Amino acid sequence: MLAILGFLMIIVFMFLIMTKRLSAMIALMVIPIIFAIIGGFWKGIGKMALDGVTSVAPTGIMILFAILYFGIMIDAGLFDPVISKILKIVKGDPLKIAIGTAILVIMVSLDGDGTTTYMIAISAMFPLYKRIGMRPLILAGLAVSGSGVMNLLPWGGPTARAMSALGLDSSDLFTPVIPSMIGGVLFVLFIAYYLGRKERKRIGILNIDKDTLAQQAAAVATGAGENAKRPKLILFNGILTIALLVGLIMEVLPTPILFMIGFAIAIMVNYPHMDMQKERIASYASNALSVVSMIFAAGIFTGILSGTKMIDAMANTLISHVPAALGPHFAVITAIISAPFTFFMSNDAFYFGVLPLIAKAASAYGIDPAVIGRASLLGLPVHLLSPLVPSTYLLVGMVGAEFGDLQRSFLKWACGSALVMIIVALILGIITF
Repeated sequence: MLAILGFLMIIVFMFLIMTKRLSAMIALMVIPIIFAIIGGFWKGIGKMALDGVTSVAPTGIMILFAILYFGIMIDAGLFDPVISKILKIVKGDPLKIAIGTAILVIMVSLDGDGTTTYMIAISAMFPLYKRIGMRPLILAGLAVSGSGVMNLLPWGGPTARAMSALGLDSSDLFTPVIPSMIGGVLFVLFIAYYLGRKERKRIGILNIDKDTLAQQAAAVATGAGENAKRPKLILFNGILTIALLVGLIMEVLPTPILFMIGFAIAIMVNYPHMDMQKERIASYASNALSVVSMIFAAGIFTGILSGTKMIDAMANTLISHVPAALGPHFAVITAIISAPFTFFMSNDAFYFGVLPLIAKAASAYGIDPAVIGRASLLGLPVHLLSPLVPSTYLLVGMVGAEFGDLQRSFLKWACGSALVMIIVALILGIITF
């Protein structure tokens, strides 16, 4: 009976958010409480929900300060020299332009926000694509390909959801997956090289004057406004960012503390005046609030799911229907199905609804939930081509392409990125076969 109640809760949750009858944040809070009451657990709802919120607090803090930190880096102009340099190097060579596009997308994606990535990358490169006659669809495809791999960053969304759903931190889930991300990045650069060569053969290499490139770079660099730029602090900001990322990988301190310290240093050095600090923080509030509130709402969902033992009952039911021969291969199965699952359903539905069930079922075969969590991230390059992702509509709108054309042209490349990441994960033992 408990398993039926749990499955019913997941189905209702997924139905409501996928049909947009409720926002994911509201559904994460309301639906589990309703089903807990139906199941007769109303006396323990408060404690279960609070335990869940407490368990996701470090993840929420980390995401909040990561968004603030990278927001400051972009506004201060950390990436402006990179954009200018890329534009100067690529000139009128389609091959260099395609590779430069991929590099730019990968670097700007460090902030974890797909919308920001697309706005910066398309603003920088689209005029150049039009100037020499390259197909805008290639620009959109490279943007979505690079962003799809970088989507694994723990402050980007899906990884944060997986950490919240499984009660893990970034050192368990994200850090081991970095080699797979590197494999994915290299594959994106290969895509850029392949498509760039084809465009070079089609249109040749054109000469573009330096003044045009300088004007284009200047237009992009104005981004958040000249008042927010800190060109004299680019070296300091670059060193600080590298140190932060190294500290993250080496686990010098807990990830939330690293980002809190990094943010504090960044905002004091770049914007020492109080009014400017308030203005910058306020400009990131919308993005930060939408992500962090989702994480804390997820704490209620997972807390009640675990506290009522629904998750245990559901996992036991699932195990009883899985062929014994497939049990030990749950990790690689999860990696493979994560691509279609995150394509046809939202990240919220998959990571909060499906992933905990898979992890619990896999634990019966001795598979660590962290391994299942890592596997669930490897299909993410495919996710951004889903019609459920709003930022992708912004992308195709900015380049004047059709969504269906983008899917037809780049879905195979997205599957290739996911496959490369899965192969790297299997070879290095990041996930088990």
